[in-house]
Amino acid sequence: MDFTFFFEKYETLAAKVDEAFQRVYDMHPDLVLCKPGCTDCCYALFDLTLVEALYLNHKFKETFTGQALENMLEKANTADRQIYKLKREAFKAAQEGQEETSVVEDMGKKRIRCPMLSDEDLCSLYPHRPLACRIYGVPLAIGGSGRTCGLSGFVKGSKYPTVNMDIIQDQLIALSTELVKRINSRRVGLPDVLVPVSMAMLTEYNEEYLGMPVDEEKEES
Repeated sequence: MDFTFFFEKYETLAAKVDEAFQRVYDMHPDLVLCKPGCTDCCYALFDLTLVEALYLNHKFKETFTGQALENMLEKANTADRQIYKLKREAFKAAQEGQEETSVVEDMGKKRIRCPMLSDEDLCSLYPHRPLACRIYGVPLAIGGSGRTCGLSGFVKGSKYPTVNMDIIQDQLIALSTELVKRINSRRVGLPDVLVPVSMAMLTEYNEEYLGMPVDEEKEES
């Protein structure tokens, strides 16, 4: 399966996110404190849309082979089990009547080491890291609320240039929707499926998973 067309569109969006980060950095270089070895964002919980998960999976399989690949998959398995447990606990809390905002806030405080984080505390797939990782160190607007890295110098309550993550997420979903339509998938709900980095690494994104039309001649043989 060749997703080059969509990967190029995704990379264009990633470049725009990098530009947005750089603009804020240029305005407040003393407040954006991102640097090699700082791993705060590497423990944050977030999910990927279909196009981003496909892209990460492709670059991951392209970069790692042999024992290195097996070691990365083992770390992904460990992280995925931890994330599943946290999500199950969050679902249970919601079922028991805890307010949704409270459940989301509690999940935002959880910390799980990203399987892409090396023993040297550097991203093993840095050039192809997700958009959330690229923009983490500057003020963000998510669901109408302002957020920023706790290690940065930005002061709560003050006004700063802010990147709207909801707009970026909408663009990712739109690109995922376009991809699903282009491959004529029978799984029309795929653009709404969000997965953590660990699951994106572990998943086999084949024709069956993507709900692509079955080749009857191939199936008969």
